[in-house]
Amino acid sequence: MTQHDVAVTGMGLVTPAGIGTNATWSGLCAGWSTATIDPAMAEVDLPVAFSCRVPGFDPDQLLGRRTAWRMDRFTQMALVAVREAVCDAGLQPDSWDGTRVGVVLGVAASSNDTGMPTFRKLHDRAYRSLSPTAIARLSPNMAAGEVSLDVRALGPSFVVSTACASGTTALGVARDLVRSGTCDIVLAGGSESPCTSPFAAAAFHRMGALSTRHDDPGSASRPFDADRDGFVLGEGAAVLVLENARHARARGARPHAYLSGYAANAEAHHPTIPRPDGEGLARCLATALTDARIGPEAIDHINTHGTATRLNDEAEARALHRVFHRPPPVTSIKSVIGHSLGAAGAIEAAASILSLTHQHIPPTANHDTLDPAIDLDVVAKVPRPARLRAVVSTSAGFGGQNAVVVLTAP
Repeated sequence: MTQHDVAVTGMGLVTPAGIGTNATWSGLCAGWSTATIDPAMAEVDLPVAFSCRVPGFDPDQLLGRRTAWRMDRFTQMALVAVREAVCDAGLQPDSWDGTRVGVVLGVAASSNDTGMPTFRKLHDRAYRSLSPTAIARLSPNMAAGEVSLDVRALGPSFVVSTACASGTTALGVARDLVRSGTCDIVLAGGSESPCTSPFAAAAFHRMGALSTRHDDPGSASRPFDADRDGFVLGEGAAVLVLENARHARARGARPHAYLSGYAANAEAHHPTIPRPDGEGLARCLATALTDARIGPEAIDHINTHGTATRLNDEAEARALHRVFHRPPPVTSIKSVIGHSLGAAGAIEAAASILSLTHQHIPPTANHDTLDPAIDLDVVAKVPRPARLRAVVSTSAGFGGQNAVVVLTAP
């Protein structure tokens, strides 16, 4: 153990695979997509009317009505995940030094539960019917603000937004706060619920990014597959407790993993299209490995960004071949839980840690025929047992944003 080490001592998850870490892991290992017709989307006659929703998410029951009423869904999910993570870490907010505890969450655009009704009222000039809580509910930073309020975290508290890399970026920024000595503990991750707004589905469809398999939503998300035609919107939250390793050891906490390496960069190539040769993501991967002080040969598994869009999957595969002589086994859990945008990277990092814990790689659902342009060992259909000591989780987003974390077994 060195000053370089940052321990992951707690985890909390809210995903379409299940509420809670154990439920999510079971759902991911089952290898079945959670995509289904979304009544809210169908009601407004959207061109794509299916998504991956968190099943049975009742914020009043999970948080209490007095707390839940003032929050949009992305904040509610973040808070549920935080409470599980803090409990899993064996921490007691009532007794910790809150000035040494920070919060960093990734949110790409919030969920707009409040935003769309508010915009309709503005259109109708019904100004007096606007909710006085509207700004506080839909502001992305309120995910971090409400978490700080709930657990009395008095250190740095903010949201980062790097599109679909936001959750991974949040983990890296939080890791640096711990490494620098600014905080002993940082609650870090991401939360997003794009399914609650018709805007996200309509706009991504207009870009040609969403799958249009209306006849069989369950088979729609198929990363790296020859027949892929786009991603499926999802939602969710993941929070990790990042802690100075010496601080964790002093209180007798057993780490789930170490966040050993991180890197982020920009491609400066195109607003929405990745570099076809994968150079930007490859550079980010190499930097993260250097930061972790390990070589490519030490990586046993990669939890990929794997969106199931044609350009992104091919660019990511090329990036992996630039860094690894032969890339280790890969998976994409977006095939099971959809793409939760700003939360995706945090959820995938948590899944990577669970792979280290259980020594299994969860499968890529719907993967039948590997795209001939992609040469990867894609774990498909069923979980694969493997000896895992170090894993990588990759993320990419609009604006040429890339972020990578390296996670190692304790």
